Amino acid sequence: MLERLSGDTRLYFTVGYPIAQVKSPGGITRGFEARGANAVVVPIQIPPGEIDAFLAVVARADNVDGMVVTVPYKFKARSICDTVSERARLLGAANVLRRNPSGRWHGDMTDGIGFCNAVQAAGFDLTGKRALLVGAGGAGSAIGLSLLDNGADSLAVFDLDEGRRDELIAKLKTGYSAVTAASTTDPTGFDLIANASPSGMRPDDALPVDVGRLTTAMHVGDVVTAPEVPPLIEAARRIGCSNHTGTQMYECQVDVITDFLLGRD
Repeated sequence: MLERLSGDTRLYFTVGYPIAQVKSPGGITRGFEARGANAVVVPIQIPPGEIDAFLAVVARADNVDGMVVTVPYKFKARSICDTVSERARLLGAANVLRRNPSGRWHGDMTDGIGFCNAVQAAGFDLTGKRALLVGAGGAGSAIGLSLLDNGADSLAVFDLDEGRRDELIAKLKTGYSAVTAASTTDPTGFDLIANASPSGMRPDDALPVDVGRLTTAMHVGDVVTAPEVPPLIEAARRIGCSNHTGTQMYECQVDVITDFLLGRD
């Protein structure tokens, strides 16, 4: 990897705030190497007040070919794209960007692919299932859409920001009727629980759902990558739920992201 690092190396950034929890720099750089590309992914932490200036500079850097975007900039990333995938257009968010031939950005949203691939890898069949989504941000938006695209029978959405929750519901209802607002995070009656909120990243965070109401028939998925096994997943494993972590979700989309960044999707 380092042997090829030179002035010819193509640069990609993982940008967010905070950034210490991300897994993409190493995994995607190894994916570039495996595909014969002289390229690296560099993590960069940009405070919210500086993100517009950062994106303006990157747009003028001739050797920067793309970005992986994490919290809280997925909606911002979509706004700078010249072209996007259909799911990024619907959701108004993007987590991966690459240069168009014109030099402008093309975006996509792959978090939902990673989540549903992780559900499948855990041996859980989404077909006909009732899903509860906690968190209607960029990742949650993509996960909600992918759950429905992959056969979930219904989706209930909870977010502390009711305006953001209702905005996502309106977007999803353009293609699916069985999308409702959840007023609580009680998992009773659901088959799949998706935590797309940051709850669990800090030691003093409250659990995103009432784990005392989980059952062994449920699948529980979490987007949190640090700690590697979030408290919600620890509880789900004690109960005996099918489950996956944020790290496993990332691993289930790393090849998708790598190929997208190289224009091989």
